[in-house]
Amino acid sequence: MTGLLDPGTAAVVVRGAAVVGPLLLVVALCVRRTPSPRVIGATVTATAWAAVLLLPLNVAAPSFGWWTFHATGAVWFGVPVDLWLGWSLLWGAVPALVLSQLRTEHGRGTGALVLLAAALVWLDLALMPLGEPVVVLGGAWLVGEALGVATALVPALLLARWTLRRTRVVLRAWGQAIWAGGLLLALPVLALAPEQRWPAPVTSIGVQLTLLACLPGVAAMRELAAVGRGTPLPYDPPSRLVASGPYAYVRNPMQATIAVSYAGLALTFGEPALLLGTLIAVGYSAGLGEWHEGEQLRQAFGPPYQAYRAAVRPWLPRWRPAPVLPAATLWVAADCVECTGVARWFAHRSPVNLEIRPAADHPEVLYRITYEAPAVRAQGVAAVARALAHVHLGWALAGWALDLPGVRHFGQLGADAFGAGPRPSRPAACASGVAVMPRAVMPRAVATPSHTRGD
Repeated sequence: MTGLLDPGTAAVVVRGAAVVGPLLLVVALCVRRTPSPRVIGATVTATAWAAVLLLPLNVAAPSFGWWTFHATGAVWFGVPVDLWLGWSLLWGAVPALVLSQLRTEHGRGTGALVLLAAALVWLDLALMPLGEPVVVLGGAWLVGEALGVATALVPALLLARWTLRRTRVVLRAWGQAIWAGGLLLALPVLALAPEQRWPAPVTSIGVQLTLLACLPGVAAMRELAAVGRGTPLPYDPPSRLVASGPYAYVRNPMQATIAVSYAGLALTFGEPALLLGTLIAVGYSAGLGEWHEGEQLRQAFGPPYQAYRAAVRPWLPRWRPAPVLPAATLWVAADCVECTGVARWFAHRSPVNLEIRPAADHPEVLYRITYEAPAVRAQGVAAVARALAHVHLGWALAGWALDLPGVRHFGQLGADAFGAGPRPSRPAACASGVAVMPRAVMPRAVATPSHTRGD
């Protein structure tokens, strides 16, 4: 159809249809059935994921011969913004809203998900050739299409489905962390395109310190998923009050992370405009966040939240964890020299609300040093990483870094290589009876009173 129009008019039609078409579909689906908070959460998550993954795909497309863009105005990194936004809605918001309505009317099978994905792929294959003169396809454009389906469409559909079903909370939380980091940090920095104003070593140190400042935010996300069974998104909140991990030190660890990260990037690149991100994060937390989210928490958790709020400051972190940190136990094998050394190290530092006990006293057979708290159980290096959050903020940061995927697994391999591998905490029963395991000297069990030390 666009071949009947002159190139200028055809470009306007293509760019307008690319964003207006998906937007009208979203409006129609919302009018058909008013979305619930959870549906809104699924829609936001799916759309944000698609947007974060589609942008680099389209930026890279010309280099790989997939397709090129011929557009002027509203172009970012060579990509028409309207096409990017429309594509994100078509692969994010539209299927999320469709899934929410199919889920109610036609059950919860995977057939609808597969058919929806197939329909979206077919629609995209049909529409891409019609994008000229704005989008000119190359000989290998199906390769780019397949990569987009695998990295943007399929994960967006899965995130929407898991959010609607309240399943796979850990994967949902990581998905949100990825798209939030992309939209809230990476894209604004790229938009400003700061120049390197300091020597390379100084810039490198600044970037590394900024990444270190992100640890509390990532750890807070994981804590919401592991303990609260929810995510940072207000439309997909935790079902339990979370007062552990970074939340034992500061009330708004994610907003604080974003604010400090923008300040760090502003200093690293010498770009004062990045400080606007710090002001927005602080303004949101002190304004809408404090008013809306604070009221939601008060209604959901009542007096326990009030006690938590009184013990933990919103922005200035404590040095020692607050007394509201849930009590935990670190179970240590008495016949493991390395493990008892770790137990003594913790005992000498008076951890808050952490008790150290011999693993042989546990009702189960334990094979590694084990950390247990309400709704949490971790073993090996992960147990040590969690226990570090009971000491002080410095060691908590080390623990959150140690507990990152990849780092934790590498650390566990190292610990096993140096003799802290799995072993049963008590001997197995045999026909003649049960052998008695010799026990090393264990440190006294400690449970630091909640009033120990101040901030």
